[in-house]
Order: sequence, then structure tokens, then C-alpha cells
Amino acid sequence: MPTDYTLQDIAEATNGDAVGDKEKRISSVAPFETAEPNQITFAGGVDYLKRIDETRAGAIFVPTGFEAPGKNLIGVSNPQLAFAKVVELFHPTVPPPSGISSMAVTGSDLKTGERVFIGAFTTVGDGVTIGSGSTIHNGVYVGDGVSIGNEVVIHPNVTIMNGCRIGNRVTIHPGTVIGSDGYGFVPDNGHHHKIPQIGIVQIDDDVEIGACNTIDRATFGRTWIQRGVKTDNLVHIAHNVVIGEDSLIVAQVGIAGSTKIGHHAIIAGQAGISGHLTIGNHVTVGPMTGVGKAIPDGEVVSSGSPSMPHRTWLRVQRVIPSLPEMKKKITALEKKLADLEKRIDAP
Repeated sequence: MPTDYTLQDIAEATNGDAVGDKEKRISSVAPFETAEPNQITFAGGVDYLKRIDETRAGAIFVPTGFEAPGKNLIGVSNPQLAFAKVVELFHPTVPPPSGISSMAVTGSDLKTGERVFIGAFTTVGDGVTIGSGSTIHNGVYVGDGVSIGNEVVIHPNVTIMNGCRIGNRVTIHPGTVIGSDGYGFVPDNGHHHKIPQIGIVQIDDDVEIGACNTIDRATFGRTWIQRGVKTDNLVHIAHNVVIGEDSLIVAQVGIAGSTKIGHHAIIAGQAGISGHLTIGNHVTVGPMTGVGKAIPDGEVVSSGSPSMPHRTWLRVQRVIPSLPEMKKKITALEKKLADLEKRIDAP
């Protein structure tokens, strides 16, 4: 594998147009402010484009059509995406050699595809299927009857409980628990009787699950994380939740049971969503928002509890500083009204 690439090589790898010294050799990647003449960076936003002369980078990803005489540029439709691809080019993921560690414990009827790695201190239950090219790192627990697809990466200390299904090209980061019991209890004379949780978790293709997530199995049926969903760290997804395709769930979000979230939703950090709700497609929920009612498609709801449409929240914020003065005026008006009523009632 080459240790450096020409400007033209990188342009071809990212479907971009090279401008400048196309034989310029680039050996690594770096941020805009610190890049050196042998490195490539990107300038995707207007602020960076205005400061393009400040960077010492040997090459810069810019939006298609942008010009900066004297600079080596690669014009692309999405500079940040192109830069991410080049980071992968210079820092490729090197999978461990295939095979099952002698310090792993595997149950009966394990089925694996080609190039599978199972690390030390991993426990794999009975009747498990693991697809080709998948990596199960050290210390993972995989329960009975679990199905894992192709090219999956499961990082250390992940737990996948019995019967759960993991699609293709899924990444699960350390410490996550998939298929823990949902939180279900029936009141019984002042006590609480557990409701058996006999469903599964299904995670579709191209999902990435952050570190220390907890995704509960369904009471019946499935908790379903659909294709392309990305979760941040410390996310809790309760039983029978459905999260639609390509949605983003940010850190410390909690989603209560049986809520359905549409596709391409964004749930920002520390938002809490009540159970049995429908959150529409392309919805954005702001940080620290408490959602207690359904949200239609395309709505943006703002921070705070209870949640409200973002434009309403902006109007409310403008009014809040005026509330003390408004209270004084209302009190004065009430006094005048009371005095007027006294005069009208007087004989």
C-alpha cells in the first residue's frame, strides 16, 4: 500500500477535479489550521473558504467550482465527505487474522462464513450464525440463536442476548448491551410482577451503535433498528421501539417503550421521548427536550419540557425578558379596572 498519493490519485479516489500541481504528493491528512505542505485538508464552509490563504496544506478539498489561485485544490460536491474517505485511505482498518482464539468458548452448531475472527475470552452460545468477514473482538458475549451478518464489527465487552439479529456491515462499540429485558411490570397488591420479555432486537444493515448503549428486547415481536441508523454513546432504546432508516440518535437520549420514530429523524443529546408515541419522518428534536406527544413529519421541536414547535419556542424566548415589565403593567391595569368598577357601582 502506498505511503503517499498524488493529487490526481486522490481526486480519482474521491470523484473530484484536481486543480494545480496534479503530481503533488500527499502523505497524510490534517485539520485546516495545522496542515503542513505534505498534507491534505478540507474547507467546506464559507468561513474556511474565506480563510483559504491561511492554510499551509499541500492540497485542499473545496466545493466544486471554487477557485483559489496558487493553491492545489480538489473540487468535490461534499468536501467533508471526500476528506473522510481520504482519512480512510491513509488510515485503513486492518482486520485481525481470521480464526477462533483458543481462549474463546463456543457452543454447539456454530456456523461461520469465511474470514471470521472470534477473540479471546469471547463466549458464543449454541446455534449462532456469523457471516463472512465479521470480527468479534475480545470479551464479547453472544447468546444462543443469535444471527450476525457479513462484515460486522463487534468491539470488546459487547453483550448480545439470545435470539437477536444483527444485519450486514453493522458496527457495535464497546460496552453495549443488545437484548436486555424490557422494563415491564404489573402492579400486584403493592408489589410489581415482572412481565416476561420474549421478543428480540433486530438491527438492520449499515447501522452503527455507539458505546454503552442499551437496546431492550421486545415484550413480543421485535425492537427494530432499521437500516442506516447511527446512535451515539449512552443511548437507551426501550422494548418494541422502532427507529426508521438513516435516523441519528445523539448521546444520552432515552426512548420509552413502543415509540415509533420515522426515517431521517434527528434526536439531539439528552432528549427524552415518552412511550407509545409516533415521531414522524425528518423530525428534529432539540437537546434536552421532553417529548410527551406525537410529532408530525418534518417538525422541529425545541429544547425544554414540554416540547413545542421551534418557531413558537423562539417567540417565547423573546417574550421572557419582558415578563417582569408586563406583570407591572397588568397589575396597574387590574387596579385601574377595579377603581373603574367601584365608580360604576357607586350610587
